[in-house]
Amino acid sequence: MKTLDDKLREKLLLSRRVEGDRLMLDDAVLNAALDGSRPLGAGEKKALADSPLTLRRLRQLSIARAASGNAWSGSDGMLRAASGGAAVEQLATDDSHWALHFLPQGAGWQVILKLAAAAPFAPQLMREQPMLRVTDGGGAIVLQGRLDADGECENAWPFETPPAQHFQQFGARFAVEPVRI
Repeated sequence: MKTLDDKLREKLLLSRRVEGDRLMLDDAVLNAALDGSRPLGAGEKKALADSPLTLRRLRQLSIARAASGNAWSGSDGMLRAASGGAAVEQLATDDSHWALHFLPQGAGWQVILKLAAAAPFAPQLMREQPMLRVTDGGGAIVLQGRLDADGECENAWPFETPPAQHFQQFGARFAVEPVRI
């Protein structure tokens, strides 16, 4: 909750006028800073502090994000345990909204991305059908596509190494994110 001092400081910052002020950072940079996917650099922080117009735009984007309530910008996950070289059958994101399933298929694997029905943004994603991408810890695309009517997206495993070994090679991390065009 904002204190009176916080409210006054915000009002002072937002009401300042600077001659020749213009937007110093575009919406993509501001949105990435808001969702935590890309922190602002020192120069960007200075530009934000020196431009009341840019600061007001950041505030407006923040208000719009809060109003949408169910906005989803990505989920991260981690390979938790891969003991004795056993095949991994499923991975889940840290927020439990997504699961990756790995099914043997011939000499390779089939990878399936599954959206949890209980995810707060599930109705929106099922309605809008955005392009989604799963990347490994090195940034390589594991899977890309749109959810089907069952909340799944699937494709052949694109790497030569089995899933557990592949994820271990790249920090045991993965991410599910919307493809931004």
